[in-house]
Amino acid sequence: MAEEALILRNRIIGLLLHDARERTRRTKRECADALGVSTRTITAYEEGRKAISLPELEVLAYTLDTPIAHFLEQNPELAAKEDPPALREMIGLRHRIVGTLLRQARLEAGISQKELAKRLGCSTSRISAYEYGERPIPLAELELLAQYLYLPVEHFLDDQEGTVGEWHRQEEIWRRFCELPREMQEFVTKPINIKYLEVAIKLAQMPAGGMRAIAEGLLEITY
Repeated sequence: MAEEALILRNRIIGLLLHDARERTRRTKRECADALGVSTRTITAYEEGRKAISLPELEVLAYTLDTPIAHFLEQNPELAAKEDPPALREMIGLRHRIVGTLLRQARLEAGISQKELAKRLGCSTSRISAYEYGERPIPLAELELLAQYLYLPVEHFLDDQEGTVGEWHRQEEIWRRFCELPREMQEFVTKPINIKYLEVAIKLAQMPAGGMRAIAEGLLEITY
């Protein structure tokens, strides 16, 4: 059952990847250069024959000017670009980080590698290779593991300082801004309201006791 679900999910991810590449008019060669792989690997990803990992998908989302959310839930937009070699180096580091996060989540949940292996229908040595960044974790498998560990897959996303991580963070901020009611968007974008926003930020950072003191002071003035 899990195997069938993973096959289907990999095909869906492949279709979304293909659509994003076609929409942005990027070639398979450009995508392959960004990851440091062959164009045949990109074809295998797009056809769902080969499972792509989250770090690789993060880099492709960045390269294709497409928010990572497009592949996780359905929701595209735009971005920038960077030198492929730097992106390739980042992928290796991200594989290790994702593996570490997986291991940490597993240990905190009190679950053994054997249990995760059973969930995926694979060997414990494969889970170990995932956790130590020795083997990329296919996104479809990571989603299944995250679900088993009661975590959103976003828990494993790149939130570090850096070109790709910063872009994903800015894209998420922009998405949230677009979801605000129109009157709020207009209020935030008016320069005259910056002071009000600065005050709101300071109030939000204050401890509950400080907020209570301000509220009591306002009540004294009012009455």
